[in-house]
Amino acid sequence: MKGVVFDRHGEPKDVLAVTDRPTPEPGATEVRVRVIATPVNPSDLLYVRGHYAGVEARFPAPVGFEGVGVIDALGPQVEGWEPGQRVVVVNGQGGNWAEYAVVPAHDLLPAPEGLPDEQVASFMINPASALLMVRHVLAVPRGEWLLQSAATSELGRMVIRLAKRDGIRTVNIVRRREAVTELERLGADVVLVTDDGPIDEQVRRAVDPEGVKYAIDPVIGDTGTQMFKALHEDGLMLLYGSLTRRPMLVGDDPRYILAGRRRLEVYWLGYWLPRLDREMRETLVQDIVELMREGILETSAGTKFPLDQIRAAVTQSETKSRQGKVLLIPGSE
Repeated sequence: MKGVVFDRHGEPKDVLAVTDRPTPEPGATEVRVRVIATPVNPSDLLYVRGHYAGVEARFPAPVGFEGVGVIDALGPQVEGWEPGQRVVVVNGQGGNWAEYAVVPAHDLLPAPEGLPDEQVASFMINPASALLMVRHVLAVPRGEWLLQSAATSELGRMVIRLAKRDGIRTVNIVRRREAVTELERLGADVVLVTDDGPIDEQVRRAVDPEGVKYAIDPVIGDTGTQMFKALHEDGLMLLYGSLTRRPMLVGDDPRYILAGRRRLEVYWLGYWLPRLDREMRETLVQDIVELMREGILETSAGTKFPLDQIRAAVTQSETKSRQGKVLLIPGSE
């Protein structure tokens, strides 16, 4: 079979390669899946660069944490699954950027009927993160303000639609002025452009002089620093990425560390999912399916690439002007 691997950490376009290797056999409690489609996510690229905590690469290392596929073969102890069944493939160790992937049977989910492959391929990482951060970790009440950066990302758009549905008001930070109208049409209440001045000053002018109580940020650096300063004295801010890979400052202004109870926490899906009990996990999956059908947790379809064009695919995925989620289609030419 064909599969994408890397033998050292580095820039994805430089270190990723497509190799031919034997099709893997499932172990006793594993399932082999023929991969239909798998997205190029920021977490995949962080992993290749060596900046993704929680998963250690063993070279030559496979890539791809989520996708959609069809069950091809079952391990001898696997029950409850059938060959030919379409499934959501959550691959915690990576390996979905291939024609076939072997995963533990308990990491599979039935693919919801009626949802296209392009949506099911991105079923877990962004939708689950949007739900967990907004409804459970932050538990933002109706009517409150939620501040977020990277608002034009697929996850950022999901947060806007979800917040609108739940009666939460959003303040959204963007770099491109042309994105303002687009996000407002999506349901954003306030959109701020970074070139218009410090984020904290803009937030306090636009929303509340005392700041906002809830914020999420995958950028860090100067953006994270200014967002922390935009917090209410009882505010809580979640960090769920580090796109700039630059430090943020919390103690550069005593006003924000010697008064109030501002809190800064890290959110990582890989931490939260294993800690959900069975009932909570089932509820999460049901909510994702329902909200996908409503278009709330919908992923915008982007360009599709065969595995052989992996370098073009990863380059496209980080192009600022790209539209939608880049997908790898292993069975295509």
